[in-house]
Amino acid sequence: MDAASLKYQKTHEWAHADGDVVTVGITDFAVAQLTDLVYIELPDVGRTVSAGESFGEVESVKAVSDLYSPISGEVVEVNSALENGLEVLSEDAFGAGWIAKIKTDDVGQLDSLMDKAAYDKHCEAEAH
Repeated sequence: MDAASLKYQKTHEWAHADGDVVTVGITDFAVAQLTDLVYIELPDVGRTVSAGESFGEVESVKAVSDLYSPISGEVVEVNSALENGLEVLSEDAFGAGWIAKIKTDDVGQLDSLMDKAAYDKHCEAEAH
């Protein structure tokens, strides 16, 4: 996916809407900050999530970070391949490294998230 067309949360999740299904992942910035990833807890398919709610976690050798849903809806698919191959998050965070797909009734919720330029400024400030 084109990183410039995605929406971003301050907690480093990205979102891409395709109709009423929103694909969610974590950014390459987040992966770089976490360094060596060792485990991911994916949400259960069928689970209802709310925007801003923790719906999983990713663990590295130095930290455990919650994954926050950028949108309210029902988890309709998860990327179970990540459970046995976390390196894809480092290699293709905005493509094959997607985490979950959430069916929503209100794609407009994504309008409150940052665009790429605002997210880049956020990361720059966080890095200093």
